[in-house]
Amino acid sequence: MLSRRTFIKTTAAATLASVVLPSNLLAGPTNKDIGIQLYTIRDYVNDDLPGTLATLKRIGYGTVEAAGYGDGKFYGMSPKEFRKLVIDSGLKPISSHCSVNPKNAQQVCDDHLEAGASYVVVPSMPSENKKNLDGYKSIAEDFNKIGEICKKNGLPFGYHNHAFEFEKLDNEIPYNVLLNNTDTDIVFFQLDTYWMVYGGFSPIDYFKQFPGRFELLHVKDMDETSERKSTEIGSGFIDFRKILKSRKSGMEYIFVEQEEFAIDPIESITASFNYLNSLKY
Repeated sequence: MLSRRTFIKTTAAATLASVVLPSNLLAGPTNKDIGIQLYTIRDYVNDDLPGTLATLKRIGYGTVEAAGYGDGKFYGMSPKEFRKLVIDSGLKPISSHCSVNPKNAQQVCDDHLEAGASYVVVPSMPSENKKNLDGYKSIAEDFNKIGEICKKNGLPFGYHNHAFEFEKLDNEIPYNVLLNNTDTDIVFFQLDTYWMVYGGFSPIDYFKQFPGRFELLHVKDMDETSERKSTEIGSGFIDFRKILKSRKSGMEYIFVEQEEFAIDPIESITASFNYLNSLKY
């Protein structure tokens, strides 16, 4: 098993990429744009972003979703610098998780367009909006305002769920309140498979109930222990073959995400990629 210390030993991208992955871990060629949320390997990203991107490319990943935007910069770089780094690594900067509201939405759009992103996603919501259904309806209004600004700039805007949206309030499912109170033309939803299942619901059921609303998916598996930890794709019990084959989701891109690891993170994301690359969908 390769240690994290070995991974960050050098900042030379080509050397790093050749050191990290034994040949027996590498996937074959892929025609799929399998992506990864960079938060998954945040420590590696923070230590050596160029080397990490090179490693992702070597594994076989084709796209990335950022989680490091703030104050007009991506991971401390200007949008143009970030875009160049990702593209020079052979990857595509498809999406970004960021803090966005109606007041800063235009600036967020400007920066993300310059960074080459095609989607803007808010990863959660303020705690005060989680207290009651009125709070969910209020944030849905904000999402519509943000979505309208993003649409004018050619950027789809979406919301990423966790599990709290499935805890009933006044006998209603808050996630449904968000779906029913947002404009289908300007707000999409990035469905996190792990958190939806953790909350007790089925992605397939949501695809049927709200077809076309889920343009981006966070592909995250769950182990079969009582702790229900996130694990390598294909190692848990979530049926991704069925999820990815659904034509009602509206899915355009998928991103691997994992929040905790029982094995070396690079081995883990390699195993997840190889499993997804083996599926026909």
